[in-house]
Amino acid sequence: MPEIGPRPEPDDDPRGLLVAGHINVDRFLELPEFPAPDRTVPIQSSRSALGGTAANLARGSASYGIPTGLVGRIGADFPEEFHQRLRRAGIDLRGVERVPGVGTPTCYILENGRRETEVLIDQGPMGDNDARPAIPRRLLSEYRWLHLTTGPPLWQLAWKAAARAAGLRVAVDPAQEVHYRWTPAQLRRLLNGAEILFGNRAEIDRIRRLLGARRVEELLTRVPLVIRTEGARGATAFARTGRVTVPGIRVPHPSTTVGAGDAFRAGFYFGWWAGAPMRDCLVAGHRSAARWVRGGRLARRRRRDRP
Repeated sequence: MPEIGPRPEPDDDPRGLLVAGHINVDRFLELPEFPAPDRTVPIQSSRSALGGTAANLARGSASYGIPTGLVGRIGADFPEEFHQRLRRAGIDLRGVERVPGVGTPTCYILENGRRETEVLIDQGPMGDNDARPAIPRRLLSEYRWLHLTTGPPLWQLAWKAAARAAGLRVAVDPAQEVHYRWTPAQLRRLLNGAEILFGNRAEIDRIRRLLGARRVEELLTRVPLVIRTEGARGATAFARTGRVTVPGIRVPHPSTTVGAGDAFRAGFYFGWWAGAPMRDCLVAGHRSAARWVRGGRLARRRRRDRP
């Protein structure tokens, strides 16, 4: 498959990737089974973790040596331990806004004995659908790419417009929120002028239906590259020059599946920044996701390593 441009240069000196979206506190509740209606089940264990689509991706890409910045809105109660963890990862936090008087975005993640999940979210300051960001122009001037993931559509669209005006290339990744936050008109604005669309099969199908497309390839009239993840079955890159599909990596007895998609994106960008062929970028994404679900962490690599 021919190279899909425009591509980053492997030795770009300016900071590489700015990620905008959720920075969460994830509260995991382990259950023997999900409760039926009007029934109660005991909690077997619980724990809290740093999470959120943007925070996960930023930590992953930084762990692979990609200079990374984070943009999001947190509450006054965001744990200092998590803030320091992001800082120690080498992530640029100038784009993180602490909003007084509201709680931090919090996900309540129910996991049963088969590692299936059900998720509830308290959006906190990311639930303000009328939020208009105060965008630091100097921050944008130091980056080459902006990755937009979950968040209020108007807030994300404002960041996209500012990034495009500043000459940044944009990847869009509305994730599960495409099922309930985005309108067709907003999606058209999100895709137009973007370089890459990321999503799993259900999310890409939802976007396709909202935009009246019968096939994924029809989305390529708006965005030149679609990366569709398919879990353990693999991933497919759709481009105007054709498509590439790679098989997934099956991990027996995963420790978690939460955040695996964000880890895939981090691995993909590792290959992308190295100038690897598309097939290798997808494979790097799967390897990164497999490491994540095995132990909930990403292995640190030097940027010059091959994916």
